[in-house]
Amino acid sequence: MLKLPRRKFLHLAAGAAALPAMPSVVRAQAYPTRPVRIIVGYAAGGMSDTIARVIGQRLSERLDQPFVVENRAGAGTNIGTEAAVKSPPDGYTLLWVTPANAINTTLYDKLNFNFVRDIAPVGSVLRVPLVMVINPSLPTRTVPEFVAYAKANPSRISMASAGVGSDPHVSGELFKMMTGIDMVHVPYRGGAPAVADLIGGQVQVMFAVMPECIEHVRAGKLRPLAVTTATRSDALADIPTVSDFVPGYEAMGWQGVGVPRDVPGAIINHLSREINSALADPKISARFAELGSTPFPGSPADFGKFITDETEKWGKVVRAANIKAE
Repeated sequence: MLKLPRRKFLHLAAGAAALPAMPSVVRAQAYPTRPVRIIVGYAAGGMSDTIARVIGQRLSERLDQPFVVENRAGAGTNIGTEAAVKSPPDGYTLLWVTPANAINTTLYDKLNFNFVRDIAPVGSVLRVPLVMVINPSLPTRTVPEFVAYAKANPSRISMASAGVGSDPHVSGELFKMMTGIDMVHVPYRGGAPAVADLIGGQVQVMFAVMPECIEHVRAGKLRPLAVTTATRSDALADIPTVSDFVPGYEAMGWQGVGVPRDVPGAIINHLSREINSALADPKISARFAELGSTPFPGSPADFGKFITDETEKWGKVVRAANIKAE
């Protein structure tokens, strides 16, 4: 029997112990070797779908493999999220992450996944203000005037939203809580029909995602009172922020990318670098600006903290307003 010196034996044993870890490193370096799908929990044609395709095209060009958007709409993005959670953690399924993921954690009593636990953050992509817009027939031109009018007419103002638990809904509920006013919530099946009825006068106010209302604002069909972000938006530079009148108020739409939780860190970091590179491209920044949004670069850790903060913030609003999923 061949005998090895103890030091030589330990050296070989240590090398053998490291072998199981090597394939994942090799896979990460070679990634991707086949098409990657990006699951978007919304129907084709909306803002999330549009931006996912912009980023997917950039990743396809940079990484020499197709990044294909797969629309899995339904149940407030939960269908798409569950599909991503149950996918192999190999980096070939990405999830397009939006505020719905943070809100749904509290909105739904029973989910077949835990979003914060089961989806690993890769990186944020963009942020976009909501705009507090009213039908021009309403006799108010500022946030203080609107609050005073609402207090003088309790439960007589209808607040439209893109659906129960949507960003426009919870943003409006936060505004109600912080100003002490009462408005009747009118949920729609999406932002477009809600904006259409706001223009038509069937409802009086909405906290609308900017891309869905900005052209109507520019055309004078809707009156903007304020943007919901902490700072003004370049797209509506002369419009104040809600926090100018309601200190501490802040809400925004945002989008980013996540993956199943056990995807190797090397793949996550590789994707993060490529996404941040895309966000630094002036052409992509210009495309975002057309939609009234701005790039939102950051590390996986930055995005993870942001998601945690958003989940806690909107969880408090959902519970305080007693919002229940339909």
